[in-house]
Amino acid sequence: MRGFASSAKTPRLLGLGLVVSLGVLSGGCEGCQKKTPVDDIQAGDAGLRSGVKVPLPPGWSAQVATDGSFQAGPPGRPALRVDLKPGQGARMPSSETLADSVRQQMKQFTLSLDQEEDTLSFALLRVTMAPSLADGGVGPEAPAFFGARRVGDDLFLCASLPGATAEEVRLATEACRTIQVQAAPR
Repeated sequence: MRGFASSAKTPRLLGLGLVVSLGVLSGGCEGCQKKTPVDDIQAGDAGLRSGVKVPLPPGWSAQVATDGSFQAGPPGRPALRVDLKPGQGARMPSSETLADSVRQQMKQFTLSLDQEEDTLSFALLRVTMAPSLADGGVGPEAPAFFGARRVGDDLFLCASLPGATAEEVRLATEACRTIQVQAAPR
């Protein structure tokens, strides 16, 4: 396990930091208003656009957030965020790039690396985060993951959302790993 040291103010920054990190991974918020909405949501699957499927764990539901991102999780609480970057599959970051971005954006947290994974179509970074306190200690730990999935020419950037449990982070990771695009019916 590798550790990353940082300095912090409050645990509430955790949520902002995760969203900021995902925004940085996706190249900023350029085009946030241009995201493609969910066309159909079925039990167990949710579409980001026609033909895109994110297999969800039993009991999870999905919605499109006001910022255009796809969010899913157990009842009443999203645990997974997915941003679609059409045509940017060739720009899929490695787990090392994900780690560099998270370290850069989360300087106010102590981060420990739990898992890195790289394949031709998936990159994963799983961490445990804790806000660094002014007295030199650390606040409560929280699990998190950041991932990238390439499907054809498209790139899907994924992240767990604040408040997700370790099991929800694991389930969100698997949902990101299995994003697929189905061929259009003929």
